[in-house]
Amino acid sequence: MSETAGVKVLGGAVERGDEILTAEALQFVAGLQRAFGARRDELLERRKQRRAEAAEKGRLDFLEETKHVREGDWQVAAPPADIADRRVEITGPTDRKMAINALNSGAKIWLADLEDANTPHWDNVVSGQVNLYDLVRKQIELHVPGGKSYTLRDDVTHAVPLVRPRGWHFDEKHIEVDGKPVVAALVDFGLHFFHNARELINRGSGPYFYLPKMESHLEARLWNEVFTHAQKELGIPHGSVRATVLIETYPAAFEMEEILYELRDHSAGLNAGRWDYLFSVIKTFRDSDKYILPDRNAVTMTAPFMRAYTELLVSTCHKRGAFAIGGMAAFIPTKDDSNAAAMEKVHADKKREAGDGFDGSWVAHPGLVPICFEEFDAVLGDKPNQIERKREDVSVTADQLLAVSETPGDKTIEGLRGAVDVGVRYIVSWLGGNGAAAIHNLMEDAATAEISRSQIWQWLHNNVQLADGQTVTLELVREILADTEKALRGEAGFPTENLSSAVELFEQVAVADDFVDFLTLPAYEQID
Repeated sequence: MSETAGVKVLGGAVERGDEILTAEALQFVAGLQRAFGARRDELLERRKQRRAEAAEKGRLDFLEETKHVREGDWQVAAPPADIADRRVEITGPTDRKMAINALNSGAKIWLADLEDANTPHWDNVVSGQVNLYDLVRKQIELHVPGGKSYTLRDDVTHAVPLVRPRGWHFDEKHIEVDGKPVVAALVDFGLHFFHNARELINRGSGPYFYLPKMESHLEARLWNEVFTHAQKELGIPHGSVRATVLIETYPAAFEMEEILYELRDHSAGLNAGRWDYLFSVIKTFRDSDKYILPDRNAVTMTAPFMRAYTELLVSTCHKRGAFAIGGMAAFIPTKDDSNAAAMEKVHADKKREAGDGFDGSWVAHPGLVPICFEEFDAVLGDKPNQIERKREDVSVTADQLLAVSETPGDKTIEGLRGAVDVGVRYIVSWLGGNGAAAIHNLMEDAATAEISRSQIWQWLHNNVQLADGQTVTLELVREILADTEKALRGEAGFPTENLSSAVELFEQVAVADDFVDFLTLPAYEQID
């Protein structure tokens, strides 16, 4: 533990951590915390109030008080040259192997994930920053004892990193300022910005970010104030920061234009974060029987309420000169017979997005990069993007965004078992330090477990009847949970070290009367 000028580091030593956790860097982070921590706290309280209001009304709507923004004549800043073409983006945590593979993948962009694909063990938090420091300077390499070596290739254009800090709801327990834990988003943003912003600019790029989990334009305004403050503090030109906001909460879908407006000097567009969006739909209206979704695998992007969400996102972005980035293709290519069918689904998904006007999309595995290129190249050709395609044919109402009850699909016992299985598997991986888990040939992150447990909570607390006539009860959920634990203990090679803790945690967040906002918060209490 170390303490300097009101900043206390409670985490242990991490290899090369002294290069990242310098006194100057920590004071910079402390300055962010002192300037913006209290406002963050107020905005988290506002989330609770807004959810209570939405639950009482049974709906969300576009804001009357910001109608002038939606009707105003304004554009976001033009994109920097090195991110003008974003047709293929690969995602993944900031461990060293992933960082090298992502930069070498051929993708245009790498979402360097300090959030949902990263377990925030103290070691991961600091070593992720070490890896960002090295990759910015093109000095990153990995030599596995007795194994392979990983280095940056010189025959490809390296993907441009966009760093995703943790959401506003998270605190970093290993750093305290004036006796309180620091907002984790300010740690992740602040350390990367302090060490790398000027270096990136000198190399013809800039400090670019993805911003997760926001629920309102006021939360976007706070980020904009953080960017303005940080740039001024270090003498970085205003507007150097560019941020793409994930529209992955239900309330944010009704404030897309306002979010772009608040960040207009620093905006790089919006992304359709579809898995977390489903979680947020359930969470926002978890007590209502009008917003009950079928099995997760039955909810496709062609469901009416999801179609409304993506159409509105593209038309909103292009109206304001901003990028619209599509959702995740999470498949992991395999050598078995299922691969061809899975790859066809990826083709169809990316073809739909490119045809709808998206400027690019996400993949979770380097093997999917060529597929994404193929479908976007077919639409974009030599153009870097299709922002000029305004989609003036689109007109989306609040009722269309809210039309969850029109989603086709059944609620099944197989879906319930699948939710328990995937949720427990993911939490085992997360507790073990791996937030990007390969499960049943899909690359899953925290959104997976969130959808699983929130759907079970919703079905249980609304006495949902499954397709076979069974009602979802506490006894049924606990029976399936016990069956799942037994099956995983008998599964060859499955790591059981954290299984008991994972089962206990999953039950806590899936059945307790009080709905926990994010399962990663109680999970965080169990890790170092």
